[in-house]
Amino acid sequence: MKILVTGSKGQLGFDVILRLRKLGFEAVGADLPETDITDKDAVENLIINEKPNAVIHCAAFTNVDLAESEKEICRKINENGTLNIARSCEKIGAKLVYISTDYVFDGKGTEPFETDAIKNPCNFYGESKLAGEIAATECSRLFIVRISWVFGINGKNFVKTMLRLSKEKSELTVVNDQVGSPTYTPDLAVLLCEMVKTEKYGVYHATNEGFCSWADFASEIMRMTGAPTDIIPVTSAEYKASVAVRPLNSRLSKKSLDENGFDRLPSWQNALERFLEEYCG
Repeated sequence: MKILVTGSKGQLGFDVILRLRKLGFEAVGADLPETDITDKDAVENLIINEKPNAVIHCAAFTNVDLAESEKEICRKINENGTLNIARSCEKIGAKLVYISTDYVFDGKGTEPFETDAIKNPCNFYGESKLAGEIAATECSRLFIVRISWVFGINGKNFVKTMLRLSKEKSELTVVNDQVGSPTYTPDLAVLLCEMVKTEKYGVYHATNEGFCSWADFASEIMRMTGAPTDIIPVTSAEYKASVAVRPLNSRLSKKSLDENGFDRLPSWQNALERFLEEYCG
């Protein structure tokens, strides 16, 4: 089976490529500067020439704060780029796995969002990813997989930031009223590679198990590494560093995984422990 992975140099794409090759798939990576997903002709030529059985579409504009001021390029990548890929996949009958986000929801309440819950993004990044979901439906053999709070070895993420700051500061203020689930990219890659082998198309939520606030997450990072840095919980209103509004509730229901026989990911604590073992040595 031949799989093309967009955003192959990014945090998730990197681990998806590794997993595919470990399983013996033929994995083809596509990323900037060689491949610009906003270039319709380039995308079509790539997919028609490579003739993959499936495309796992990890490429995206993911800077949530910058999206508020760079709306045109954000939408161009997340919506138009996805449309180019979806239409090219449909032309050759390839499957498409579109990676989406909890940000398509409004982040209100305390219950986990079901896959069919009302979509009402609270920031432009969420709007662009929701537009990408709609664009992806141009491919009939479609998986939409919503994730949140991503971390992995390749690229920037919250865990690496906390580790760096813990060496510079004795205390850190971290929001405690935004609750969700971290997603460890190697664990997600395992699921995506299992999913793409099937015909179980539809919408899924995939994060590591368990819920926490960002402050909880930071505290566990400090505990596991033995860092002396104190975590000071603050509300989103008190935290002034963000430009974009963040959802307070990022909890996602895994019912669709259960119903279709896919294994849930391990707990976020287990994932964090494995990440730290690899990253910190």
